[in-house]
Amino acid sequence: MDLLYSGLASLFVFMFGICIGSFLNVVIYRIPAGLSLLFPPSRCPKCLHRLSKHDNVPVFGWLWLRGRCRYCKTPIPVRYPIIEATTGMLFLLVFWSFNLPLPAIGFWAFLSWLLALSLIDLDTMTLPNSLTKSGLAAGLVFQAALGWTETSSVSGVANRLMVGILGAVIGVWLFDLITLLGSIAFGQTAMGGGDAKLAGMIGAWLGWKYLLLTGFLACAIGAFAGGGAMAIGLLDRRQPMPFGPFLAIGAALAVFFGDAIISTYVHTFFPTL
Repeated sequence: MDLLYSGLASLFVFMFGICIGSFLNVVIYRIPAGLSLLFPPSRCPKCLHRLSKHDNVPVFGWLWLRGRCRYCKTPIPVRYPIIEATTGMLFLLVFWSFNLPLPAIGFWAFLSWLLALSLIDLDTMTLPNSLTKSGLAAGLVFQAALGWTETSSVSGVANRLMVGILGAVIGVWLFDLITLLGSIAFGQTAMGGGDAKLAGMIGAWLGWKYLLLTGFLACAIGAFAGGGAMAIGLLDRRQPMPFGPFLAIGAALAVFFGDAIISTYVHTFFPTL
């Protein structure tokens, strides 16, 4: 019975996740274009024909249509079902990793924000204020809710809010400082202003400790990826590269493995603590 319940719950979470992923596809396409998220309803960007409900089923609709619009036969990019399936898998990982409902719901929202921002940054080299600011506000609400569930007291809420506010402030200041120093060192803009706002958003959700871990992981992964891209000729030395996706990857790793990484670091370099 437990195995059956677990399987059904996991299936429900995955289906819920791919539905959210379908909405994220709308966010990723429409927000940079300055379009409404609600109107017009989903339609083919080529022939503008409104999609039917069965055409718009996440992942399976794309497979059913064999990757083409039913009406004009224009190819539908494979990134759409990939984003939907990725969101579903992230939701499953959160569901399997966190036993309590509030952290699970919160991290579903947090990772959804990160995924949308990452892909917008890859597409446009921008991180929209509407998403980073709303994400920061949602992070502070999440911290307040955690404080209440943990202590059922106003002081618990206030303490958790301070964790989020401090993380947000450190995130913005730290990446503004990195941007300033990098620009001086390299003689060109080292990082966009949106990266500092994204770091502030991450700090609001995770607090300053996991923000610093996120920044370290993002820089390490970004340096490895950028160095590899330059080595094989995909990226010029002075060609800008979006940093938002690396921050998002670092934050996701901090969500799932942050405790283990920090514990390993402390025991390795400060064994007497």
